Amino acid sequence: MKLALLFLIFTVFSLSTIASTYEHPLDPLTPSEFNLVRTIVLKAYKASPPKLTFQYIGLDEPDKSIVLSWLLSSKPNNKSTKLPRRRAFVIARFNKQSHEIIVDLSKRSVVSSKVHSGHGFPMLTFDEQDVAAELPLSYKPFIDSVNKRGLNISQVVCSTFSVGWYGETKSKPTQKIQCFYTEGSVNLYVRPVEGITIVVDLDERKVVEYSDRFKIPVPKAEGTEYRASKQKPPFGPTLNGAAFVQPNGPGFKINGHSISWANWEFHLGYDVRAGSMISVASIFDIQQQRYRRVLYRGYISEFFVPYMDPTADWFFKTYLDSGEFGFGQSIVSLVPSADCPTNAAFFDAHYGGEDGKPVKITNAICVFEKYAGDIMWRHTESEIPNEEITEVRPDVSLVVRTVSTVGNYDYIIDWEFKPSGSIKLGVGLSGILGIKGTPYTHVNQIKEDVFGTLLAENTIGVHHDHYLTYYLDLDIDGEDNSFVKTNLETVKITYESSPRKSYWTVVHETAKTEADARIKLGLKPSELAVINPNKETKPGNKLGYRLFPGTVAHPLLLSDDYPQIRGAFTNYNVFVTPYNKSEKWAGGLYADQGRGDDTLMVWSLRNRSIENKDIVLWHTVGIHHVPCQEDFPIMPTLNAGFELRPTNFFETNPVLKTTQPKPVRMPKCTSQP
Repeated sequence: MKLALLFLIFTVFSLSTIASTYEHPLDPLTPSEFNLVRTIVLKAYKASPPKLTFQYIGLDEPDKSIVLSWLLSSKPNNKSTKLPRRRAFVIARFNKQSHEIIVDLSKRSVVSSKVHSGHGFPMLTFDEQDVAAELPLSYKPFIDSVNKRGLNISQVVCSTFSVGWYGETKSKPTQKIQCFYTEGSVNLYVRPVEGITIVVDLDERKVVEYSDRFKIPVPKAEGTEYRASKQKPPFGPTLNGAAFVQPNGPGFKINGHSISWANWEFHLGYDVRAGSMISVASIFDIQQQRYRRVLYRGYISEFFVPYMDPTADWFFKTYLDSGEFGFGQSIVSLVPSADCPTNAAFFDAHYGGEDGKPVKITNAICVFEKYAGDIMWRHTESEIPNEEITEVRPDVSLVVRTVSTVGNYDYIIDWEFKPSGSIKLGVGLSGILGIKGTPYTHVNQIKEDVFGTLLAENTIGVHHDHYLTYYLDLDIDGEDNSFVKTNLETVKITYESSPRKSYWTVVHETAKTEADARIKLGLKPSELAVINPNKETKPGNKLGYRLFPGTVAHPLLLSDDYPQIRGAFTNYNVFVTPYNKSEKWAGGLYADQGRGDDTLMVWSLRNRSIENKDIVLWHTVGIHHVPCQEDFPIMPTLNAGFELRPTNFFETNPVLKTTQPKPVRMPKCTSQP
């Protein structure tokens, strides 16, 4: 345990001393660069916050061809390789308009600027949400409503909610405010104060609409606490120092934002909207004695969470968590030995606040080797006379983890790299359900649709969906790839030489255009793969990576319902588009109150050619969530995800020559009485 603790301390210290200068074209912006961007923009616009606010500051990525050229020319420790020019992309609000600004950091100047003339608004900042959430607490009509309910205003906490779009021809940047009661429990989201509607204008920063329509009981505080200090024994099993102990330190190496482990190397970045970003992931082929690229760029593009309550207080709750609230902005500091094991290394992250100044998230990302008792491969051979052969290899993998807390929900995001060449992408859902107050205390009292499950007295857990859309720019041993559907089809046997009546075979179908690659999973048996049509294995198979889907859900909303128009990128579980640097965000660049006219669905309708092109695979993981009592008052983690698995990418099993590792000392797990 002491060795693990010393390693943890050393790892946190060593990563905190990483230089603020960038070493890779895709490195996230540094604190000094945020300050420089802020200075340049404020000088150019002759303004200062809050008159001008920074809604988004991120890396303006160099063209892909430039990055790949740099990678090809750069050598380890070769400092003479010139890095591509460094630029930042900014969306700022100024004079009630959204301005798109490109800043050249080397020239220290604005090189491009234009006013957004389309629909929607940029990502919401924490600062403007905090201001909006405080407004009701000094607003006399709201104070009167709280007093009328017999509640203590000092125990009321308010939160902001995006408003969506429902056919309005004109929109203003607004948010709705809902308030909660914390007396007796910090679990505020399970104790809503119902019946009150508050709308705040974010430009004016004032309440512009207020109504108090009805009064129902606030759900009770009893039984809603989740803090360990408030729990009573007996407790369940706990870990007492259990760890994957590595006396010689970690098996991975970190150089700036570049990570190498086993047969993998990749770049780890961060964006205030996307969160963690994996780039130029390549795997070493022991037979070819070279690294072969698998993934150029991968990240969470959008997260659509529509609730299924159409009433006045809930109909607008159809969130785009990345585009509206920022999945990266919502990343929280990870807890060592709890969120991540003792052998983890940690990265801090920085984003630009509303005033443009850098904001630090300590321990935002962790990286660790994982061994959970799984088997990488095994076989027992007992058919040879007088001999039994058993070979087995433990499955150790490398995990990159973040946790984003968006309001009531906590999302655990994992990228898991395996020596076999697979990349597993996982999402864990935890936190607090979306709760609606109700007068009902027993299901026998309910005579109409309450749009959820009665979880406790006066407490409804509202039905909802989670759709997580991944951007995956796969480069299967090169940029020019194709998307292939391998359909499994039944064949009826007509000849008499076999007693069988049928079998199944495969029919390969290469998608030529985007329409061919829009897939609703589960409708017919098929395998989906991205292949390199220009390279093949010795037996003649095309190199590829296959998509192994996990949880699949299809939208149940009508296609012309306003939330689904905005969330049309979930109409299919799989899209394939030609690579386009500007097509990054599945829900559109301006997702807040967007109208669905700049989404993945719209881009795909262009029906461009995708055969033997540089293509992007988009995959949506979907979950229909019907809450149950076990989800209350805090939800045990619900896991989903998928796998990208090599398919004829290697000549043979790439981990066949993996040696049996020396035994690892594993402390016992004990139960606390």
